[in-house]
Parts: sequence; structure tokens; C-alpha cells
Amino acid sequence: MPTPHRLLRAAAWLLLPMPLAALSAPPAPTARLATSAAAKSAPAAAPAPASALQSDLDALRERLAEKLGAAKSVEPKSPNLLRVTARVDAAAAETPNASAKKAAKPPPPEPAGQETTAAKHAVRWAYAGETGPAAWGGLRPEFTACARGQRQSPIDIRGGIAVELDPVQFDYRPSTFGVIDNGHTVQANVAPGNTIQVMGRRYELVQFHFHRPSEERIDGRQFEMDVHLVHKDPEGRLAVVAVLLERGAAQPVVQAVWNNLPLEKGEEQPAAALLDISQLLPADRGYYTYMGSLTTPPCTEGVTWMVMRQPVTVSPAQLDIFARLYPMNARPVQSASGRLIKQSQ
Repeated sequence: MPTPHRLLRAAAWLLLPMPLAALSAPPAPTARLATSAAAKSAPAAAPAPASALQSDLDALRERLAEKLGAAKSVEPKSPNLLRVTARVDAAAAETPNASAKKAAKPPPPEPAGQETTAAKHAVRWAYAGETGPAAWGGLRPEFTACARGQRQSPIDIRGGIAVELDPVQFDYRPSTFGVIDNGHTVQANVAPGNTIQVMGRRYELVQFHFHRPSEERIDGRQFEMDVHLVHKDPEGRLAVVAVLLERGAAQPVVQAVWNNLPLEKGEEQPAAALLDISQLLPADRGYYTYMGSLTTPPCTEGVTWMVMRQPVTVSPAQLDIFARLYPMNARPVQSASGRLIKQSQ
């Protein structure tokens, strides 16, 4: 076991301010000889008292700890034991799996008032019950107009001002089409190329669909059914031509649509034959017009409505076919709210 004197020399050697290279290099031979000679010629020093040696060792340990960035053990088991404690940055002190745990943390919840994608697609509206017309405005934020809009459709058309309205210039031609049952009505999607021109704007027919009973009323009268022909102009503005349907002779366009009813809801059934949509129009092209909205959610306003004054007939069998699918799919009439209604003279 090393003596206290040797420990003092070793500690003193460590505390000497010399370069690292000098510490690691062995002493030169001449230096060893000189040191040896000096040791032989020098008189033997008297041994230091044990208490003084212990004090010197303690002081050297403290100085050595400061030099090495170490900390002395609070209660060392041996006076000669020095415990070195490395300084560890707080960020690096995390456990090895800490980063992985952070990365695996679930995403934050969606902000309040916003639905998840699954909930969004789960929203359904109907014509009766808890999700019926009275509840549409509260089902989704974008349906607000259904409850708060001031220009909603349909309306009971009364007190129209008789003027010389520009005739609606229909440019309908035989076209390909497909039929889809979208869960709310039967709809026919038509190929491009069918247009109307009215009040200085040209609109293209996009689709037409059916309601039972008619959504529009004329002086309080409601009809068996109606068909809405939905048009759009290049700027996205909508114009709807409504044709009232009453019981009578069979209607060829209606029959062509019924012939191509799809077997499954939501699946479009392409038709093999062409459809001449002009056959759906009445002989008298006089109409009522007013500014309104879509009659289904989101109830978008700014829609130009043209309701044909003369109804078109459909057979009892044709009425019954639609009634089996949709006994009632008409929105109740909305307040006219003082809107201007014009009608052909």
C-alpha cells in the first residue's frame, strides 16, 4: 500500500501546471540521474506528523477535485477514496427512450367546435324527424343559411308583378345521361351542351331531380310533383327552372329516367339511349321569377328561380313509382320576406 508521502507526491505532481504532453512524456535520463543524486546527497527529512500528513492529503484531495471538476463523496468509506461525479446536461439526462416516447405522443385533439372527419361524414339530413328541415340549420356550420337566411326557397308564389319578362331561351338537345338515387331524390346527370340564356346570362344544365309533392306553390296550390333543372354559369352562379307536374298523361322524359333507375343508392346508372330534355318543358314558356336559394342543405342563397306557369302531366303509374321511393321529399315553404316576384304577362 502506498505511503502518505508517495500519495502527496502523486497529488502534487497532478496539480503542477504543466502541458498535457509533458505529463505524458517520461522524464529524461539526465533528470532521473540528477534527481537520484540529489536524493542521495540530501539529508533524510524528519517524518511529518500523521495529523499534518492527513491534513495535507485532505487539502490536496479538495484541490484535485476542483481541478478535475469532481465532487468529494459526502461520506467516503476511505479517506483515500475520491468519487468523481461527471456533470451531465439536463437535456441529456433523459432516459434513452424519452425521445421515442415524445415522438410517439398522440396528436393534439381537434379544436373545440370542429368535428373529426368521421363525424363529418356521419352527418345526415332528412325531410322528417330529428334531422328534418327544422333542424337543418344546426346540423353543420355551413348549413346556417337554412335557419337564418333571408332569401330561402321554396315559397308560395303570390302577388307577382306582371311584366314583359325576357323569354328563357332553351337550347336543349338529345344528350347522354346517367341516373342516381342519392338518398334524397332521383337525379339525372346530363352531358354538357344543354344551355339556357336569360337576363343577359348563359347557364349550362348540370342535372335535374324530382320532389314529391311540389315544393313550389302557386297562390297556395301544391302540385303532385315538380322537377328542378339546375343550371350554372361560368362564374358559378346558379339558375333553377322548376316545372310543376300534375296527374294526367305519361311523360316521356320522366319515363326514360325511371327506366334507368339504379339498383343501389349512390351508384349512377348510365343510360344507353339519348334523352331529349326539351320534351320535359310545357308548351307555354311563361314563368315566375324571384331570387332564392337551394331547397336542400346547405341552402345556398343567390339562386335565380324561374318557375314555369303551365304544369306538365305525368301518369298515375309514373307518380306511384316515385312515391314508392320517396313518399315525401319536399321542403316546407319559406317566408317570402318581401321579395320582389315577377311574372310573365
